Amino acid sequence: MTHIASPAGADPSQFAQLLARYERIIEISQQLNSTLDQTVLLQKIINASTELTNTEAASILLIEPGTGELRFAYASNMKPHELEDIVVPLEGSIAGWVTTHGEARVIQDVRREPQFFSQVDDTIQFQTRNILAVPMRAHDKVIGTLEAVNKLNGARFDDEDIKLLTTLASQAAIAIENSRLFQQSDFMSEMVHELRTPLAALKTSTVMLLRPDLPGDRRQDMLVTMQQETDRLIGMTTDFLDLARWESGRARLQREPFTLAKLIAECLDIVHSQGDERGITLRSHVEDATIDGDRGKIKQVLLNLLTNAIKYNRDYGQVSISAERAWHEGTPLMEIAVTDTGYGIPRQAQKNLFQKFYRVPDTAGYTQGTGLGLAITKHIVEAHDGEIWLESQEGAGSTFRLTLPLET
Repeated sequence: MTHIASPAGADPSQFAQLLARYERIIEISQQLNSTLDQTVLLQKIINASTELTNTEAASILLIEPGTGELRFAYASNMKPHELEDIVVPLEGSIAGWVTTHGEARVIQDVRREPQFFSQVDDTIQFQTRNILAVPMRAHDKVIGTLEAVNKLNGARFDDEDIKLLTTLASQAAIAIENSRLFQQSDFMSEMVHELRTPLAALKTSTVMLLRPDLPGDRRQDMLVTMQQETDRLIGMTTDFLDLARWESGRARLQREPFTLAKLIAECLDIVHSQGDERGITLRSHVEDATIDGDRGKIKQVLLNLLTNAIKYNRDYGQVSISAERAWHEGTPLMEIAVTDTGYGIPRQAQKNLFQKFYRVPDTAGYTQGTGLGLAITKHIVEAHDGEIWLESQEGAGSTFRLTLPLET
C-alpha cells in the first residue's frame, strides 16, 4: 500500500483534513459520472460545492446554447421561479467575467467589488459577503461558472478552496455535457420512433387515394384518417418542442395573479363534450382563491389531467376536480385533486409515470399519445414551486394531486 506523507513542517491534523477533502472529491466525481439525469446531477454538484468549500450556498450558471445568455441552472439559495427571471450579464458581473475569461476569481468582500451583480441579492433577499467563482470547462470550452458563496464562520477563501472547487467544476462540466448529449440522443431517437407511426399511416392513405378503383366512401374514410393523423402529428411536435424548452431551461413563466375557480370552470367546459361521448359525469368542488402563476401553463396542466382522467376512465364513470386551501411547512397554498373512477395504475408503473415517453403497459395501444403530457405537467408544476403526485389503486381509479402557491 502506498502511503502519502505530509510535507515537512505541515500540521498533521490540517494535512489529514486536506487529504480527506481530496478523497471526498474523488468519490463525488464518481457519483457525478454515474448519473445522466440533469436535475439530480446539478443538485449533486451544488451539495458537493458547499460541502468541499464549507460555504452557506452555491450556484451553477450555464450559457444557454440557443441564446448565449448566462443564467442560473441551479442554486441552493434560490427557488425555481427566481432562477428563471434572472439573466446575469456577461459584462458587469463576477460570473460573467469568469465565464468570459475562463479564470477563477475570489472576492473576499463583495462590497468593495464594482463587478458584483447585486440584482440577485435584491431579488431573492439574500446577503452575499464573499464569493469564489470558477469556470466550468468541458472539452476546451467554458460552459458556465460554479460559485461558492459566504464562507462559514466568517472565514476567508484560501488556495485550497480554489483548487478543490476548480477540480470539482471541471468534473461537473464534463458530466453536464455528457448529460446533455445523452438527453439529446435519447430524445431524438424516441421522437423519431413516435413520428414513424402517423407518418406511415399518412403514406398508406396517400397510396390508397391514388388508386382509381377506390370507392367513394373509402376515399372519404382515407381523407378523415389523413386529417386525424395530421392533427396527431401537430400535437406530437407541439409536445416535443414544449418538453425540449423545459429540459433546456428555455421555457419561461408569465406570472400574474388569476382566479382559480374561473380557470377550472373554463377547463371543465372544454372537456365536457369528451365526457359526454362516453357518459362520464364531471363534478367539481372548488374553494376559490387567487393564484400567483402562469395562467396559460396551469390551464395546460389541468386540461392534461382532466383529459387523461376521461381517456383512461370506464364508460359512464365519474371525474371530479377539487381545490382547497392547505398548509405546507407554514406556507399557505392550494391543493388541487383530479380523481377518476377508472382502472387504476399498477404500483410498479407508478414510479415511472412522470418520465418522458412512458406509458402504462396495460394501456399502451388502448389510447394514443406521446407519453410526454405528465412529464411536461411535472415541469410546469415544479416551476411554480409546487408538487404533483399520484394516488392510485388497481381497479379503484386514480387521483392526481398538485399544489400551487397562493398570491402573497
